[in-house]
Amino acid sequence: MSTPPRQRRKEARPAELLAAAFDLFVARGFAATRMEDIAQRAGVSKGTVFLYFESKQALLRAVVEDAVLPHLAAGEAMVEAASGESPEVVLRQLLLCFATALADSRLAGLPKLISAEAGNFPELATYYHDNVVLRIRHLLVSVLERGIAVGVFRACDTTLVGRLAIAPILFECMWQRLPDPCGQEPPLSPEAFIQTHLDLFIRGLLVNPHSPRKAE
Repeated sequence: MSTPPRQRRKEARPAELLAAAFDLFVARGFAATRMEDIAQRAGVSKGTVFLYFESKQALLRAVVEDAVLPHLAAGEAMVEAASGESPEVVLRQLLLCFATALADSRLAGLPKLISAEAGNFPELATYYHDNVVLRIRHLLVSVLERGIAVGVFRACDTTLVGRLAIAPILFECMWQRLPDPCGQEPPLSPEAFIQTHLDLFIRGLLVNPHSPRKAE
């Protein structure tokens, strides 16, 4: 038996509210977005929003859980499944995975949003740091440590190098969201940027950067 339209609508509401909140948070900022704005965008009453989310902070946490955490889980699963692969290949694939996710303009807007609102809403910044940033860093460090252990990567401060691995990707994705007031910024291929970064970064890690490399 098919689900009645009214029931289907009710079941779809959390996803609709998350999508509306995501768009508005990224476009306007957290502080400037009101719950009634989210309700209007989703086509429901303000009271309906509170049936699913107790506060605007809870709604932003749900946005992160819905939009970001699946990408982290996919990266963790990929690293786990590739335990027998060369750490060089795994690191490249992992960073490409993150870069592909950040190519979504809304996802790239989240770090910018959290940075901009951190002073007024430190609890949100703490949540994002603990549930997103630390997971990314832990995953990168695990690949780097594996590479050092098997003699593929040279010894380094893996925490620092892990941050250096992701920082240019994150910055470029955030930078692409900013307007060019003079209209003089030449177009930049995201694919060319990430591939150039990976080539330079990973080659600098390799113990034997000039040894023959397998096709990727």
